[in-house]
Amino acid sequence: MIRQLSEEGTLFIHLIKWLFLAAIVGILVGATSTGFVLALNLAIKTVSHTGWSFWLLPFGLALSAWLTSALVPEAGGQGVERVIRAIHLHSGKMRWQVIPAKIAATILTIGAGGSAGNVGPCVQIGSGLSSFLADTLQFDSYDRKTAVICGLSAGFAAIFGAPLAGALFGLEALFVGSLAYQVLFPSVIAALVGHLTAVFLGMPDMNFVASPFPQFNTTLLLLSLVAGATFGIISMIFVECLNGGKRILYYMPASPPIQGIIGGGLLLSIAWLASPEVLGLGKETIQRALEGGTIVWALILGKILTTALTLNMGGSGGIILPICFVGATSGSALGWLLGQDPSIFAALGLAGLLAGAINTPLTAFVLGIEFFGVNSGPYLLLSCTMAYLLSGHRSAIPTQLLQFSKAPTLQGPINQEIGELDAGKGNMGTEEKHLRDTTEGER
Repeated sequence: MIRQLSEEGTLFIHLIKWLFLAAIVGILVGATSTGFVLALNLAIKTVSHTGWSFWLLPFGLALSAWLTSALVPEAGGQGVERVIRAIHLHSGKMRWQVIPAKIAATILTIGAGGSAGNVGPCVQIGSGLSSFLADTLQFDSYDRKTAVICGLSAGFAAIFGAPLAGALFGLEALFVGSLAYQVLFPSVIAALVGHLTAVFLGMPDMNFVASPFPQFNTTLLLLSLVAGATFGIISMIFVECLNGGKRILYYMPASPPIQGIIGGGLLLSIAWLASPEVLGLGKETIQRALEGGTIVWALILGKILTTALTLNMGGSGGIILPICFVGATSGSALGWLLGQDPSIFAALGLAGLLAGAINTPLTAFVLGIEFFGVNSGPYLLLSCTMAYLLSGHRSAIPTQLLQFSKAPTLQGPINQEIGELDAGKGNMGTEEKHLRDTTEGER
C-alpha cells in the first residue's frame, strides 16, 4: 500500500512538473513559429513583387548552401529529420546556432522560390529552443529529450492549427511501429499551448477546407482502399526520388554553393516545363485541389522533383507541406479519373501521403479529421492505413527508427534506422548496429 502511494505521488509530481515545463515550451515555440512564418510570408511577398522573383532562385540556394555547409550544417535539408536525429543520437541536444541559421536558410530558400515547406523549420526551430531551455535549466538527458519532443509537437500544432495531430506527431514520428507513450502528457500540453499561443499572436491560418464527406457511403469506403493503395505507391516514388537526389549529390564534385546554383537552374527548367506552381510553398495549389479545381498531372511529378532537388542541393526547409501538395494534387487527379468528387479524394490524398511517406498514419488520420470533420474519419482511416502499409519500410524522414515491422512475415531486429534499410526489401541489418550519421553535409 505504501509502495503504491509512493508511486502515485511520484507520478503526480511528474505531471505537475511537465504541466509547467511543457506549457513554457508551448509558449516559446508558438511565439517563435508565428514570428518565423510572418517573416517568411513577408519575404515571399516582397520578392514576388519584384517581377523577376524566380531568377533569384540559384542565388538563394547558393547562399543557403554556403550558410548550412560552412557555418551550421544542422540547419541544412529538412527540419524534422534533424530533430529526430538529435533525439536518437544526442539525447535531444541541439546547438542554439541552429535556430537563427534555420530561419535564415529557409527564408533564403523559400523566399527565392525553392520547393520546400514551412512546417519542418517550425519544428526544428521549436525543438532547438526546447534544447536550449533544457541546457539552461540543466536537465538530464531524459528530460532534455522530453522537452525536445514537446518542441516537435508544439511546432507542428502551431503552424497547422491542429493541436491533436501535433500531440500525436511528437509520439509517432520517432519510431515506425510504436508510440512514445511516456511523453504523451507533455506533448499534449505543449501542442495545445503552442497552438493557442500561435492563434493569439496571429499565426496565418492553414486550415485547409474540402467538400463535406458523406456519412458511411459504401462505395466511397471501398474506393478509399483503392485510393490508399495509390497513395502508398506514390509515397514510394516520393521517397525514392528524395533518396536518389542524395545519392547523386554524394558523387557531385562541385562545392555546396555551386551545387545550389546548379540546383536553382534545374528548378527553373522544371518550372518552365511543368508549371511555376511546383515552386514555393504551394499552399494555394493545395487549397485549389481541395476545392475541386482542375489539377494538371505534371504538377505531381514536378513537385516531387523540385522538392528532391531543393532539399538535396543546398536548400533548407521542410518536407511535410510538399507531401501535402503531392497528396492533394494526386488525390484530385484520382478523383477525376474515378468519376468521383475530386475535392474529397484530394483530402484523402493529403492525409494518405503523410501516412505513407513519413510513417505517421495516426497523425495523418487525426489531422484529416481536424481539417475535414468527423464524417471523414472512416474514409481517412482506411486510406491512411493502406498507404502506410503499402509504402514499405521507407520514409522521407530516414532517421526514424524501425521498432516493429509493418508485416509479421518481415519481422526483424528492432531499433534500426530507416535510412539503413535496403530500398524497403526488409534487409534490416543487425540489432547491435548504431545509428549512422548519413547526412551528406556531415560526411
